[in-house]
Amino acid sequence: MIPNPALGVFFHWLGGLASASFYVPYRGVKHWSWETYWLVGGFFSWIIAPWFLASLLTRDLRQVLSEAPSQTMFWTIFFGLLWGVGGLTFGLTMRFLGLSLGMAVVLGLCAAFGTLMPPIFSGVFFSQVVGTNSGRIILAGIFVCLLGIASAGVAGIYKERAMSMEQKQAVIKEFDLKKGLAVAILSGVMSACFAYGLAAGAPIKALTLKHGTPTLWQGLPVLVVVLIGGFTTNFIWCVALNIRNKTGFQYFPANANKYRAIENEPILKTAIDAPSREIVAQLHSPQTESKGAVPMTANYLLCALAGTTWYFQFFFYTMGETQMGKYGFSSWTLHMASIIIFSTFWGLGFKEWKGAGAPAMRFLTLALILLVGSTVIVGYGNFLGSAGAR
Repeated sequence: MIPNPALGVFFHWLGGLASASFYVPYRGVKHWSWETYWLVGGFFSWIIAPWFLASLLTRDLRQVLSEAPSQTMFWTIFFGLLWGVGGLTFGLTMRFLGLSLGMAVVLGLCAAFGTLMPPIFSGVFFSQVVGTNSGRIILAGIFVCLLGIASAGVAGIYKERAMSMEQKQAVIKEFDLKKGLAVAILSGVMSACFAYGLAAGAPIKALTLKHGTPTLWQGLPVLVVVLIGGFTTNFIWCVALNIRNKTGFQYFPANANKYRAIENEPILKTAIDAPSREIVAQLHSPQTESKGAVPMTANYLLCALAGTTWYFQFFFYTMGETQMGKYGFSSWTLHMASIIIFSTFWGLGFKEWKGAGAPAMRFLTLALILLVGSTVIVGYGNFLGSAGAR
């Protein structure tokens, strides 16, 4: 298949939109605690959607996975586990910094580590990236992306200065800049492990192509394996919270008395990979909504929609990666930039920047311009590479 970087950029925009939007259906979930609806949605994100679509669109999925080297399977799952840890701390970052600033810091680090480490580790960074004209243009696009992320961070600092503590906490109830930045560093580094997992799964791509899978879908079997690791981390944490918060009964029909019974219990609040401030604040916890019937069917359907939407970020990511030619590593920058662009728009829609002041809004506008520009530059660099330019 001849690479088409423009189409690849478009696929990455679709993935970024899915990532920035998946939490919206969760806002309609009633009475369930965070850990309950996150795990239900997670079954669709990490198990059901990956297996269903990979089985539908690729050839001999089970045989391909059984033929994959054990070392490949181990490292792909292992990096998925580490990415899950990054997701746990990602949610904590959202709690302490809010959607816009938290996303900027975490995804900035994630973009840098996730984009540059795979070619460095494989030994082609200086020959294939620094040593070619197209590679240098891609590096320039990555640099512009990081400038955009830094601009978003500066906007967040101006926002902090312009708002009183009461205003900050009205939007982000647990705002804490120092604590948030410390957690964000850990989250950014660990979250980049998803890119490492995709790189480690390269032999699985070769196997599925050998079995006759179309090139466009070659990354889907790798997602199945990486997300096994991610599911494991999330499953353990959510079940632990179900036990700690005594919320395990919520998976089954129950009368309102059971929800009221835990109102006075201390609830351990957390969130992973869930940028909405509504989710981060856990507004759908049993303490805040304990009256009335529990809409079990609606809750499950909304979680299914949210979880499937979450998966589509990487579904489109793997499609976009196939269009970037030999510079597939640049897909990670495109993905991160797209997420920040669309999540910033969601942050504006949720009025997180209300009262932030003119300087903050100017830097935020500059960030959006730089981030959109970075996707164009990276796409152009990939176009030159696919055309054989040096």
